[in-house]
Amino acid sequence: MAATILFESRDVTVSEFRCEAARGARPFVEQYGGYSLSYVRKGSFGCHHRGRLFELVTGALLVGYPGDEFMCTHDHVCGDECLSFSFDGAVIDDIGGGQAWQAGAIPPLPEFIALGELAQAIAAQKQTLGLDEVGHMIAGRFVAIVTGREERPARPSLRDRRRAVESALWIDDNAHEDINLAETARAAGISPFHFLRLFAATIGVTPHQYLIRSRLRRAAQRLSAENTSVTDIAYDVGFADLSNFTRTFTRAVGVSPLKFRRASRGERKILQERLRRH
Repeated sequence: MAATILFESRDVTVSEFRCEAARGARPFVEQYGGYSLSYVRKGSFGCHHRGRLFELVTGALLVGYPGDEFMCTHDHVCGDECLSFSFDGAVIDDIGGGQAWQAGAIPPLPEFIALGELAQAIAAQKQTLGLDEVGHMIAGRFVAIVTGREERPARPSLRDRRRAVESALWIDDNAHEDINLAETARAAGISPFHFLRLFAATIGVTPHQYLIRSRLRRAAQRLSAENTSVTDIAYDVGFADLSNFTRTFTRAVGVSPLKFRRASRGERKILQERLRRH
């Protein structure tokens, strides 16, 4: 089993697991080290847990409970890939529903597939910021579904709204840094799980979405006002690589950074043509 850590913080660790066990390979007993949700991206495998056998296929979730023993089988296909989210106990205390984590596995459900593929898309772009947000979203929905206790919409108090606004200003000031959900929540003095809900309810987007938009706004300002190279601007505003910046900017604005620079300096037809297409 090849494991690669993609993101790590005090609250959430995201890892990629690739198993190449041959069909019919002899299973062995393993033990969960903590709470985890592993999204099956590819392939299939079986899991013996608490006297039950689960057959996991693409889109399913393998659920880990600290100290529980389990055993994986490979009776049908060879090889599988999982994107695994491991959570600190404090996160579980915030979410509640601790017993839900003894479920063993969850079959493919549309919302988990959407969140799992969103996380994979973030990881594939080598832009790991945002993986912790997706982890908290998956954990919250998992507990709500297993316990039957639907998540109530956040109703921020005046104090909470002030926290969210101050956090948005803090993100904007530090958008060029490699910040994550845990750091932003810690600056606000609240747990990441509750901070994510309060921020989204107040600002209308998640902290990560706001971070990306702050970076794009700064990039647009500099593209308009400076002759600095696009590569230097991309790194200066906080993007990890030029291709990710170009792709994100083009998707958001509708034109490439270079075309935007030209449009900001008088070539209005570039943006006019884009608007006509929409």
